[in-house]
Amino acid sequence: MNPAPNLVLVGPMGAGKSTVGRLLAERFGLRFLDLDAEIEARCGVDIARIFECEGEPGFRRRERALLAELLDARACVLATGGGAVLDVENRRLMRERGFVVYLQVDIATQRTRLARDHARPLLAAGDRDGVLARLARERGPLYMDVADLVFSAADAGVADTVTALAAQIDRAWRREDSDRRRTTA
Repeated sequence: MNPAPNLVLVGPMGAGKSTVGRLLAERFGLRFLDLDAEIEARCGVDIARIFECEGEPGFRRRERALLAELLDARACVLATGGGAVLDVENRRLMRERGFVVYLQVDIATQRTRLARDHARPLLAAGDRDGVLARLARERGPLYMDVADLVFSAADAGVADTVTALAAQIDRAWRREDSDRRRTTA
């Protein structure tokens, strides 16, 4: 059995980390945690308000502290926020305490999935496609760096995505920390 105690989902906003994560947790009999939802629950306000009051650096400090706490858990599926990979310590923790799945999605799919979402602070600037493209350039290499498994989350419906991804996780989630291999789907 894989010594990594947790399954960690990374990827851009709109990749389906929370939706897919909940279903993977059910399928594998694990607890589901959503990093952003946990931050909101503990702060008593939404992420947009945290950004407004503390800026992105304040939010990232909260994110780093809570990520470390949640990854101390065992047997959970953790959906991270899109920017959690920005912090080098976060990436180290993800690698050490989880099997990391990068849910890849293209900008066109993100645009469709996020069309009615106006709660994301980074998309409030107006040029959504420009922001999504910039974030993809900045964060894509970091997602790849931390990933044990890369999975395209753009082409199928949720049920098919979860079925295909679960099959790949079943095959790949057996790594040793000293023997990390990247698998591409």
